[in-house]
Amino acid sequence: MKRLGVSLFFFLLLAGFSLGNPRFAKADAAADIQAKIDANKQQIDSLEAEIAAFQKQLDAASAKKNTLQSTIRSLSLSQQQLAAQIKVTQNKIASANLQIQQLSLSIGDKEAAISADQAAIAAQLRAITESEQTPLIIQLISANSLGDAWKAADEAVQFNQALGNNIDDLRTVRTALGADRDKATATKTSLLALQNDLTLQKRSVDANKATQQKLLSQTKNQEANYQKLIAQKKASEKSFEDELINLQSQLNLVVHPDLLPKVGTGVLSWPFSHSFMSACAGRKSVFGNLFCVTQYFGNTPFATKNPQVYNGHGHNGIDIAAPIGTPVEAALSGTVLATGDTDLVHDSRGRQCYSFGKWVMLVHGNGINTLYAHLSEIDVSKGQSVSTGQVIGLSGMTGYATGPHLHFGVYASEGTEIMTLRQFRGATIGCADATMPVATLTAYLNPLSYL
Repeated sequence: MKRLGVSLFFFLLLAGFSLGNPRFAKADAAADIQAKIDANKQQIDSLEAEIAAFQKQLDAASAKKNTLQSTIRSLSLSQQQLAAQIKVTQNKIASANLQIQQLSLSIGDKEAAISADQAAIAAQLRAITESEQTPLIIQLISANSLGDAWKAADEAVQFNQALGNNIDDLRTVRTALGADRDKATATKTSLLALQNDLTLQKRSVDANKATQQKLLSQTKNQEANYQKLIAQKKASEKSFEDELINLQSQLNLVVHPDLLPKVGTGVLSWPFSHSFMSACAGRKSVFGNLFCVTQYFGNTPFATKNPQVYNGHGHNGIDIAAPIGTPVEAALSGTVLATGDTDLVHDSRGRQCYSFGKWVMLVHGNGINTLYAHLSEIDVSKGQSVSTGQVIGLSGMTGYATGPHLHFGVYASEGTEIMTLRQFRGATIGCADATMPVATLTAYLNPLSYL
């Protein structure tokens, strides 16, 4: 009877220490980490309020007349907003690292608890096996008194209960350990995404500053020069559109509608991140729609009132307002058909081609191509495979754009070619030698039919 009681005592003692021993140093460390996470969260909330305030100022600036001063102010506000977004991302990265550290402490505690608990169970089972040679039923029959018998039975019950509870606790700790490891893995994944966001945000600042510096250099910081530049872009655009329309009407390409995706099936995604499009939904009062669209497809009121811009044939895509440097994403997986930069092309008189600016066209294998124009940077190259949502460049205002936006077009693949105007009919205007997508008139498709 004495052996069972001693074994039970030591078993309960070991079990208590394996799961209930407080680790004061680690608890203090965990509290310190949590305090830092909470402080980061407060800073993030403050910065996000600052970002929202910048957005209101940007919306107000964009509603004003297109002047050099308003454009420079918008670029400066965008830079300040990006700086705040970078701080938010840096705080999120710091919090993610702290969470990983916090989870590592918790995982270490649970692994130590499991190890100690397993050792306690194994040690006590070995002790019982080695010391208890007499079966419990014999001990009960040979007890000196009924009290001794009850004591032996009670000790056996307590031992079995303690062992069972200890095993249950072990299972609980193992489950919690698995959950902590899953959280740590998810946090590490989010950390990588945040680091990618930070890299893109820093590139956005660079693109924004480069645009501002180029604009100031072109205009010599003079309003008259800026308005002259705007007029020059519109005039060059008219010449380009005239030649392009002539070319498109003569292209011997046939589009078979039955080879195109069905309208309304949503085969394309919006060419920006989910967070960007969610922000657009919250700015309906600014654009009158949920998608930051500033110009729709076809003979919209703007296109009809401005024949010098679209030559009366309507808009061949949609324009989406986006700050310079906003990551532009592939609307569907596919292959890069071609890329180009029409701003690099000048004619013999030195006139610049104001057309698509920096552009990317993807072919998707389902009968349609997508075009992304007026970019500030291109991140892909011809022949490269891309997946839906992959960043292919940064938005900008290159080409004939007079404000930051993305021109997003959808084309029937069989009615589209990549060429120069000179190659087709000996054009000599500023865009004659600019490589770009051209399509027969029936190849232009409304992007909203597939988004």
